[in-house]
Amino acid sequence: MIHFTKVRWKNFLSTGNAFTEIQLDQNDSTLIVGENGAGKSTMLDALCFGLYGKPFRKVKKDQLINSVNGRDVVVEIEFSVHDHQYVVRRGIKPSLFEIIEDGVLIDQDAAARDYQDYLEKHILKLSMKSFTQIVILGSSSFVPFMQLTTNVRREVIEDLLDIRVFSSMALLLKDRVVTNREEYKLNEQDISYTQESIKAQEKLRTELDEKRAEKIEDFQERIKQTQESIAREEAVAAVLGSSIEELMEGLDDRDAVSARVQKILTLEKSLESKKANARKSIKFYTENDECPTCTQHIDNNIKVEKISEKEKAIEEVETALEKLSDELAKGEDTLAAISEVQRNISQKQNDLSSKLNNIKVLQKEISVYTKEIDSLNKTESTYTEDNITTLRSDLGRFLSVKERILRDKEMYELATVILRDSGIKSRIIKQYIPVINALVNKYLAAMDFFVKFELNESFEEKILSRHRDDFTYDSFSEGEKMRIDLALLFTWRQIAKLKNSTNTNLLILDEVFDSSLDTVGTEEFLKLIHEMGHETNIFVISHKGDQLFDKFRSVIKFKKVNNFSQVEK
Repeated sequence: MIHFTKVRWKNFLSTGNAFTEIQLDQNDSTLIVGENGAGKSTMLDALCFGLYGKPFRKVKKDQLINSVNGRDVVVEIEFSVHDHQYVVRRGIKPSLFEIIEDGVLIDQDAAARDYQDYLEKHILKLSMKSFTQIVILGSSSFVPFMQLTTNVRREVIEDLLDIRVFSSMALLLKDRVVTNREEYKLNEQDISYTQESIKAQEKLRTELDEKRAEKIEDFQERIKQTQESIAREEAVAAVLGSSIEELMEGLDDRDAVSARVQKILTLEKSLESKKANARKSIKFYTENDECPTCTQHIDNNIKVEKISEKEKAIEEVETALEKLSDELAKGEDTLAAISEVQRNISQKQNDLSSKLNNIKVLQKEISVYTKEIDSLNKTESTYTEDNITTLRSDLGRFLSVKERILRDKEMYELATVILRDSGIKSRIIKQYIPVINALVNKYLAAMDFFVKFELNESFEEKILSRHRDDFTYDSFSEGEKMRIDLALLFTWRQIAKLKNSTNTNLLILDEVFDSSLDTVGTEEFLKLIHEMGHETNIFVISHKGDQLFDKFRSVIKFKKVNNFSQVEK
């Protein structure tokens, strides 16, 4: 049994950044009320999105994100199956999909589609179609069982009866049939090839022996020529290696020269700055007769003295700069020479690499020639009576395999017949059809709707009135259709409980009281849901809060606050 305990969501549809949380197993019956647009039905979309990655209603994925916050959509669903506790967490912007079993995250190495497949087939064992038939009856985008196509009806019934395993077996069988067909084809090729090989060995045994020696001699000559080429390449490579080592020795003082050039450039910059300051001082004493700061007169002797002092300093700096310029030129010439050596080394290294690659290619050629010689040397023993005997033994083995393949083929053909829709699944469904019909009619009678409802083995309905008039589902009013939908919903839940396949504690009814059910139908339906026992947690979403408040154990009211949906405390 799947026991749902909690659902919570945020930034989902009209919900804000704070989590809205609903305890799913707290009360037997819960009424959910609120004004239009308050977020009553968001619970349905959150459940379906959390479990199946798509909402219950026809809402595009990008429209599920709250338009105000625009990100951080998170939906979490907690439930248990047997003795295992699960949390499914799914989100949008950023994308999120996690399945946690007993507090441990299940491995996510597989693709998202495979991860969803694992959730549906191995944990829930319930597709979204079956989930919406057993757990949810909604008035918006819900498609009643009677409006589903025959194939989809069959999928739902197979889920309920836990016989989809036969469909899986049929798919596996299909793969095995394909494999068997391919195996037969390959076996025929093996038989044909072996037979031809025997003939070829008998025919070519003498011819190849005559040509073998000639070919071996030819390959040996190629090996000799290739070895000579390798020796020449190795000699050139050795010379290049020695030359590179000699050139590398000339690079030992590269760092020291580079550091000296940098030091000279720094010193030049400092001296140029000193020279500029001296020129600035000369200009000042030339153009000013008094101090601009203290306004005192500057004596002409002092001006001459200062100007002479600064001109002398400029001469000293220029002398030093000339020396530094010579030193810099020498350093730059040395670095240029080192760069030329580096380029020379690089060129020689490229040449050396090319030679070494040539040697490897030539060595591979020798290896190929050697293998050819080995193969030719073995030819003498290959085409012997021993090898022909071995081939005949192989032929016998292939013929035995063929017999086994044909036996498997017969078995797969029989299994295919059994696993067809008209096979074992049809027999199981045939046994349950009377039970399904009896339960549907029981629930219809409980809702004061007295017709005889029958599904056949193709899941087509036949409905007879008290006067034996023949009807179909589409013949009835919306209220009568709703009674049939409810009867089927309760029937599927009862069948699931009997089979213990997709049994669950959760039942959600969205606005079923608001349109199609009259007063009598409502009262009869309320009796039904209150008789379902403590193992079922029923949620009813309705606008008729004032009429239904006293009919339920608890009430949840949704309201809009600052354009965000939230549960009223």
